[in-house]
Amino acid sequence: MAKFPWILRAFSVCVCIAPGLAIAQQGQDATPVTVVTTMPQDVTLTSLLPGRVAASAEAEVRPQVNGIITERLFEEGADVSEDDPLYQIDVSTYEAAVRQARAGVAQAEAQLRAAEREARRLVELQSRNVASEQALDEATSARDSAEAGLELAEAQLNSAEIELSRTTIRARLSGRIGLSQTSQGALVTASQAQPLAVIRKIDPVYVDVTQSAADLLRWRRGETEEALEGADAIVRLRLADGSEYGQTGHLKAAEPNVDPQTGVVTLRMQFDNPDLLLLPGMYVQVDMPVEVVKDVYLIPQEGVVRDRRGRPIAWVVNDENVIEERALNILQDRGNRWVVDEGLQSGNRVVVAGFQKTAVGATVAPEERTTGEDE
Repeated sequence: MAKFPWILRAFSVCVCIAPGLAIAQQGQDATPVTVVTTMPQDVTLTSLLPGRVAASAEAEVRPQVNGIITERLFEEGADVSEDDPLYQIDVSTYEAAVRQARAGVAQAEAQLRAAEREARRLVELQSRNVASEQALDEATSARDSAEAGLELAEAQLNSAEIELSRTTIRARLSGRIGLSQTSQGALVTASQAQPLAVIRKIDPVYVDVTQSAADLLRWRRGETEEALEGADAIVRLRLADGSEYGQTGHLKAAEPNVDPQTGVVTLRMQFDNPDLLLLPGMYVQVDMPVEVVKDVYLIPQEGVVRDRRGRPIAWVVNDENVIEERALNILQDRGNRWVVDEGLQSGNRVVVAGFQKTAVGATVAPEERTTGEDE
């Protein structure tokens, strides 16, 4: 050993340092962790359903008379009001028909006046026993026939005026009009299959989603509706990019038919659309309230970890400020939090930050997370 004096010196240095290191570690403060204190509450569970946006009203613009389009009177993609003129059809033929019908009315009126004069004359002659009963009957019949002829002529005039008014194709619905499917100079007919344009009312809009028949039975029996009374019964919408739509909606109606192949029913939701962000045909997802669970806990998602088997667990700080591990049962997510119904108790302090600095069984210094940090 004398040959290696430096080994003895190094050993003595280690012996002197080790006790000091242990003493320093024992004197260190407990590791700080951030915790959230759990409190039981009632939570409305939702079901995420796929759906499509549909216009709340839709009208196809079609001609009711035949003719050549002479003018388009609207801007494509603009808002139109009911009774606004949209297209103009050549009116020359229909104006001529109106003039002809008016002439027919004038002729019928003249015939009626003549028949009335003849009937009055024969009545006077009959009173003096000059005219026969047969002549009076014939005059009366002629007068009645002239009255009917006048009514027919007036009806024909009314029909001709209606046809003329239909040469101006007007909007039958207030909403946003789409692209024009015809142009100036095109021939249109009253029986054509293709619409000239389509007007859609997109504020509010409908969202049609599919729901299982079993879940619909709960709604029909009133179980879910009664359970949701006074709770959060609002229907929320998620857009195709994953963001949440700013307006909330409500259940409008349900299709009274179950698809025999899929076993689902179509439900219709209604949403206000003041910014016209939702367009017909758009794919969305609806958060549909299905059940209210009582005495559950909303835990921040960062406070739940997974064990080797993938089961959710939480670290809870007990009364001695020692970390314990709790197995959880998660019902579903709610925003950035988990809905937990098993594994926690009221007043538990769940660790949400500081996992890397400590472990289960270690003593920690818990610090409550502020409200702003939990949002």
